[in-house]
Amino acid sequence: MTAIIDYDAGNLRSVEKALEALGEKAVITREPDKILSADRVILPGVGSFGDAMERLDHYGLVEVIHQTVEQGIPFLGICLGLQLLFERSDESPGIPGLGILKGEILRIPQKPDMKIPHMGWNSINIKPDSRLFAGIEEGAYVYFVHSYYLKAADEAQVAADTEYITHIHAAVESGRIFACQFHPEKSGSIGLAILKNFVAV
Repeated sequence: MTAIIDYDAGNLRSVEKALEALGEKAVITREPDKILSADRVILPGVGSFGDAMERLDHYGLVEVIHQTVEQGIPFLGICLGLQLLFERSDESPGIPGLGILKGEILRIPQKPDMKIPHMGWNSINIKPDSRLFAGIEEGAYVYFVHSYYLKAADEAQVAADTEYITHIHAAVESGRIFACQFHPEKSGSIGLAILKNFVAV
């Protein structure tokens, strides 16, 4: 069973539907016992970094997420869920992230004739040994919606990257922690294959 963490950050049902399409049982919950007893945990999310950290704290989920990771339960952050795993974000100065992984979230710089947010399909460069992208072809297209991007401190943790105005760390892997800046649940058959790889970890 996969627990999808509910902290009022939207996008939960589409993740649940994608898992169900793979035959995976999923539950949307903020109950610590259900999260900590799950086979794997997903932290999705859209919206503001600062508001999201405030809600995670309000629901007592910050400690639960740290416990999940410490127990070695496979964990997947999606979009805002990726950003929250890191130390800080330009979007919410002074508000620390979960700090589970080292790195920062930066604003995508302005560029003439280029729109922000970065919204739509973009190809990714995949590290050959990535577990999350096993069997996924190099240059596969996935769906992004974001105005801020990850700059990971440890390049060895970067599982995929992409270019949009700047160099973007699009996915990370560290032990049993995985995260994607893009939305696998909105990325068609490629996204389902990525979620299937996560479920199989």
